[in-house]
Amino acid sequence: MIVGNGAVAEGAGAIIDAADFVVRFNLSRNTAQSGRRTDAVAVCNTGRPANEMLDGPEWRDSAPVRGACEIWSVRDPQKFASLRPQLAVSHPELDDFCDDRTEDFARFAAENGKRHRIIPAAVHEAADAALVAHSPGSYVVPSSGLVVLFHVLSEPEFSGSEITLAGFSHEGWDGHPFVAERRLVAGLADAGRVHLIASSSPSLSPSQGA
Repeated sequence: MIVGNGAVAEGAGAIIDAADFVVRFNLSRNTAQSGRRTDAVAVCNTGRPANEMLDGPEWRDSAPVRGACEIWSVRDPQKFASLRPQLAVSHPELDDFCDDRTEDFARFAAENGKRHRIIPAAVHEAADAALVAHSPGSYVVPSSGLVVLFHVLSEPEFSGSEITLAGFSHEGWDGHPFVAERRLVAGLADAGRVHLIASSSPSLSPSQGA
């Protein structure tokens, strides 16, 4: 179960908590509506989101982080280091976007008895490649949700698992290609590769958007 930070249907929390493995994101601010189980927290480990999480008590002390057995750093440090020169030209306002805090997340995980993993650059690049068919236009990077989905789809550890998404509104920062991501996820659902919990109903449906 991959749980985004968007709205979830009333009653969906029980479905989410019944999953064998639950991934949430960053500050996981919708946990009151989306169940309690958390096995992994996937984090934006660069830039301002990373600083917000690591430099204040809210993230460290949150129930999802306390309960998780794993912390996933979504942004491969070498990949984001390679993005810095081009972003300096195309998006000079994002001068801290690639500032890396991966080692700090790894240290936090080790100090708290949690596994830390870095999602490889190849997963990010596979998401980029898959987006091409859905007319993404100009964007900075895929969302963390899409990168985590592609990681789970490609990771042998999760081979054969039924993958369900909840709380994916495909809205937010305009540096992510959310319209194209919505189309891509809908196509994966139509192909039966993922299942979706719609925001208005707790029932599972491979044909409804999250």
